[in-house]
Amino acid sequence: MGVRKRQSAEARKQAKAAKATATLRNCPTSPRKMRLVADIIRGQKVEKALFILRNTGKHAARDLEKALLNAINSWQQKNEGANVDEAGLFVSKITVSCGPTLKRIQPAPQGRAHRIRKRSNHVFIELGTLSTPSNA
Repeated sequence: MGVRKRQSAEARKQAKAAKATATLRNCPTSPRKMRLVADIIRGQKVEKALFILRNTGKHAARDLEKALLNAINSWQQKNEGANVDEAGLFVSKITVSCGPTLKRIQPAPQGRAHRIRKRSNHVFIELGTLSTPSNA
């Protein structure tokens, strides 16, 4: 392996170690309801995001909390011996996309039928580290 190739591979490896991801797939909550909670924690530090999710009354907050804890655990496995509190982890990216929709039929008056759509979603969380701690 050449010198430049090795240096770029090391740079990619360090950048990858600084980030941790987690995905939550086929969560049986509508994407719109999940996005309401995801928008609250986007850009927040991990400790504050966990506090917000634990004290939010929405049902989607429980699923997001599990995904966030999974991302934190992923970061700890990549960076053994490092402390989460000192690393300055924050939610750098969180996206909620539509999952499969189950279509059901609800009987309606006069022989009609209404369609019920049971929506689901996929959540992607990426944690980043603050390169320099803020003194403000």
